[in-house]
Amino acid sequence: MNAIAQPRRVERVVTGQRTSDGAGVKLTRVIDHKLQRRLDPLLMLDNFSSDARDDYIAGFPDHPHRGFQTVTYMIAGRMRHRDSAGHEGLLRNGSVQWMNAGSGLIHSEMPEQEEGRMEGFQLWINLPAQQKMSAPAYRDIDPEDVPEVHLENGGTVRVIAGSAAGVAGAVQGEFTEPVYLDLHLPAGAQFAQPLPAGHNAVLAVYRGTAEVAGTAVASAHMAILANDAASDGVTVVNAGSEELRAVLIAGKPLNEPIVQYGPFVMNTQEEILQAMADYRAGKFNG
Repeated sequence: MNAIAQPRRVERVVTGQRTSDGAGVKLTRVIDHKLQRRLDPLLMLDNFSSDARDDYIAGFPDHPHRGFQTVTYMIAGRMRHRDSAGHEGLLRNGSVQWMNAGSGLIHSEMPEQEEGRMEGFQLWINLPAQQKMSAPAYRDIDPEDVPEVHLENGGTVRVIAGSAAGVAGAVQGEFTEPVYLDLHLPAGAQFAQPLPAGHNAVLAVYRGTAEVAGTAVASAHMAILANDAASDGVTVVNAGSEELRAVLIAGKPLNEPIVQYGPFVMNTQEEILQAMADYRAGKFNG
């Protein structure tokens, strides 16, 4: 495992806010618009998790996006994606959907189960100005295509993007050089991950309690990791008696203006108005 000489400290712990989206899906939002500039290029992070059918069954019917990427990580459950470019795919336990909305897509994400647990994360990652009107693209990543690192302490790291312990993740070469890891650590175990000094980074806990540089981070909470110039990574310790599960996400900031109106994220108000006009005119066809 990598040794971190100067681990990042926790700048702030954020409590996830209970809300709903789509047609009424209940979820916890841990990155919202108030954190967008601090966490550039990470625009939004939602955690949906419920055993109750009524919390998720209405799903996310047709809705548009422009100007960013959506990353959906399904931990448990089944959800069908369809979009206006003709793409279709099934998210299932352990799979990932990486979608570039680019110039505009209309898509839906609907449950394909009537009962049982539905759990996962959706992340929005900003696109640089020169890519906001790029051609929409879509990629389904099957569970078996997400590399896993098996640690000597009994833990597992699923490497969705970036790399961990010398293992390259399923996604590489994106504009913001994202790191996206799903950590499963038994009681008392720790994991050290190098991070580029300039990347903004967060640790969102969804089971158990983590400890980062002496700060406890409980389930349904997120640690914003400080951008200390001398820091070379982060060390995560399972501080509880149950298995720790958390996602570690980081990205290279774009340092560009962020203007959001609902499902559109552009650089200027004029571009937002154009996105609205194009959507009304039926131009979001992939």
